[in-house]
Amino acid sequence: MTDVTRAIAAATSVATLLDLPADDAIVLHNSNKLALRLTPCDVFARVAPVGREVAQFEVELAQRLTEIGCPVCPLEPRADPRVYTRDGFAVTLWTYYEPVAPRFSPVEYAKALEQLHASMRDVDMPSLRFTDRIAEAEGVVADPDRSPELADADRVFLGGRLAGLRSAIEKRGAVEQLLHGEPHPGNVLSTGNGPLFIDLETCCRGPVEFDLAHVPEAVCNNYPNIDQGLLDECRQLVLAMVAAWRWELGDQFPNGRRFGEEFLRVLRGGPPWPTLDMMNKRPGGL
Repeated sequence: MTDVTRAIAAATSVATLLDLPADDAIVLHNSNKLALRLTPCDVFARVAPVGREVAQFEVELAQRLTEIGCPVCPLEPRADPRVYTRDGFAVTLWTYYEPVAPRFSPVEYAKALEQLHASMRDVDMPSLRFTDRIAEAEGVVADPDRSPELADADRVFLGGRLAGLRSAIEKRGAVEQLLHGEPHPGNVLSTGNGPLFIDLETCCRGPVEFDLAHVPEAVCNNYPNIDQGLLDECRQLVLAMVAAWRWELGDQFPNGRRFGEEFLRVLRGGPPWPTLDMMNKRPGGL
């Protein structure tokens, strides 16, 4: 039985025990976490191996943000708001939204992100800092056992770039607050209630430009009071971090090694720094 099959079995078992009929599971996304639509109960389930997630933090934060009307996907109301464990997997259950078309506009995206940031300024919860995210990426790059296919020259280059950008951004002394951490389009649902953010596990403290470095250019153009110099550094930082994670042993991202190679090429090429959505639109699936 594969890990994906076991994860699906864990999610459907949890739902069934809660009297939520789950005869089938549709895989919505499978990277380092599995996202499922359970039917016919129509529940959005997120599944990860126990110990490789911060699901309790995500559940507590989602509850707090939902209570104050923040644009985040709420937890499934028919189940207790907690993390369920089954067969070595942590399962969280969320409200499922049927996607609506057309998708939200850049203006709607920017307004939702601005509202998210405004709400997060008033939430007092212990969290990681964006530099902890950088340290995670540096750990992958520095350890050949964690990134065995990364060439030595690329290892030196990428490690140096991550360290240099950490220093440059910290020297700016920008105001920091709680952030989503990865508010890219893949973590935004298009619903009848407008854009709703998911995957709050990545939340961290940092300048808002760190979040904006994950979104399309048109969204940034509709977000007020951006420090463009800081945004450029954060965009380069995000490219370097994503590059590191694509070389990690066991990374499940589709075509991950090809992405890793392309991100390294772009980092060596210099500015202007492309946004993540532009990287995804490159020829050959990038």
